[in-house]
Amino acid sequence: MGTIDANTAIGIDGVKLIAACDLYDGRLTKAQEEWGEEEPIVTTRDYREILARDDVDAVIVAVPDHWHRKISIDAMRAGKAVYLEKPMVHSLDEGPELIRVQNDTGQTLEVGSQGMSSLGNEKAKELYEQGVIGELNYAEGFWARNSPNGAWQYEIPEDASPETVDWDTFLGDAPKHPFDPVRFFRWRNYYDYGTGVSGDLFVHLFSSLHFVVGSNGPNKIQATGGLRFWKDGRDAPDVVLGMFDYPETEHHPPFNLSLRCNFVDGTSGSTYLRLVGNEGSMDITWTEVTVRLNKKSDPNEDPFAKAKEDERAAAYGERKQMLPPSESVYKAEEGYWGAHVDHFHNFFAGIREGRPVVEDAVFGFRAAAPALICNDCLADETIVRWDPNNMRLSS
Repeated sequence: MGTIDANTAIGIDGVKLIAACDLYDGRLTKAQEEWGEEEPIVTTRDYREILARDDVDAVIVAVPDHWHRKISIDAMRAGKAVYLEKPMVHSLDEGPELIRVQNDTGQTLEVGSQGMSSLGNEKAKELYEQGVIGELNYAEGFWARNSPNGAWQYEIPEDASPETVDWDTFLGDAPKHPFDPVRFFRWRNYYDYGTGVSGDLFVHLFSSLHFVVGSNGPNKIQATGGLRFWKDGRDAPDVVLGMFDYPETEHHPPFNLSLRCNFVDGTSGSTYLRLVGNEGSMDITWTEVTVRLNKKSDPNEDPFAKAKEDERAAAYGERKQMLPPSESVYKAEEGYWGAHVDHFHNFFAGIREGRPVVEDAVFGFRAAAPALICNDCLADETIVRWDPNNMRLSS
């Protein structure tokens, strides 16, 4: 994601790439070739060299999950704004510290669940608040993949070695392990460095759901799953299902959520978030919203008028009605630059104008926490209760 993020960022007016950090020399060479052709950029294995520069205002933290907390905190304390890839943290205990440092430093921090800023999410929020689907009672989300790359089988360079890779720095606080290029280049497959499919993909769905309905998160979490196909030494499952209870708040009634992620799905590419209410449903993607409505009766219908209508229906048959469309589809205009660009626009506006970003540390932690708890539910085969308002485990 680092390359995609950087290319998106420098497409925003007034943004210039100054430096790049990576622990594999081949990526540093590529960075210089891609971004340093007209004017050389600084490349380094040590992120602290970038934080020490006066000509750097903001950094993109697109690193393995177990490094998110430390680099982001160091960056904010060095006076830099932070665009932090999701999930915000690697473990629950890291969230409060990141929130505290953002508050203490006043630095802009935006978590990179880019769909948050999409036209699709914004339209869905507008429709939900208008009551289009009635009272929410259920939601579901699905993320399907069916390719090696989608299952994190990333390419491993032929020159990967202890000389070209800073393995010790990569490990950081993770358990010590002999040099292993598979673990380095396919780190998402291992809980020592990543957060599994729930931390990588459920978090997108949580972010969108919480934004659309104004929720702080669930208070009851359970999950199941397993390694069904990609038995390549990884310890993160390739199929995960999660179930979540959301309590009543001023923004929404109590409702249930189910999430699924499948890395060996024959339908492939099927990704959506669906909200279901007593009057209809809404399917949400980052570029499209589809609303389906049920035919509804008026609970305040005049009983006398209803009796007369029944008499006429008995004599002549029921009179037909004018019905609204059962399905409405809202699509982004052709040429829409996409959620990723929108999210970076919001990030840089937060820096330049001092306004709140759409996904700060508090929002990011509330999206990450239930995803991370899914991993605990899988490991311990248990149900976990969470306090979404105070952002802590509850009994």
